[in-house]
Amino acid sequence: MTVEVEPLVIAIPKGRILKEVMPLMAACGVEPEPEFANEDSRKLTFATSLPHVSIIRVRSFDVATFVAFGAAHLGIAGSDVLMEFEYPEIYAPLDLRVGRCHLAVAEPKETASTDAPGRWSHVRVATKYPEVTRRHFAARGVQAECIKLNGALELAPQLGLCQRIVDLVSSGATLRANGLVEVERIAEVSSRLAVNRTAMKTRPDEIRDWIDRFERASRATQA
Repeated sequence: MTVEVEPLVIAIPKGRILKEVMPLMAACGVEPEPEFANEDSRKLTFATSLPHVSIIRVRSFDVATFVAFGAAHLGIAGSDVLMEFEYPEIYAPLDLRVGRCHLAVAEPKETASTDAPGRWSHVRVATKYPEVTRRHFAARGVQAECIKLNGALELAPQLGLCQRIVDLVSSGATLRANGLVEVERIAEVSSRLAVNRTAMKTRPDEIRDWIDRFERASRATQA
């Protein structure tokens, strides 16, 4: 009697790093169906060139959740997201070396010239990363009051919501355009291969093969 194996599901992020992720997927031998390239498509699940592999395209913050709860067996998630949620159900064996940026504290340039982060005892911060932010400041004995925002963080200081933000920084152009400057760097960020630990136990040979594929693809695309 043949046992039907559940198709493998890989979660990939929408947004800024999708263009960097797709060559990596192609190097792994995964090509999505043509509908994937249709920007007007409302589909979120796509067949691929491999009969037993499908991909789901979700918000970058949701990739880790889909993998942690077993809705996807593998995913490509930013280390910022993995740090924020700290899901014990996720094993992240590979730095894929795409989506590189960093997480930083920024504030208006008018105050930054006289501010001294080393003297902070309490900060109010707007961020998408309240857990990472609290841990970062707590390690220095600073109490952080975090205001959770999912976007438009740069508006918070302008409108008096807070003086500082914690956000991802790539080129710094968005900060400069909104009169902000980086005053402290929290962590370097890049995309990682996220693996569901249960899948690793129940499908070890298959999952290890995919880890090897992604490792080879990462080296090839960075060469």
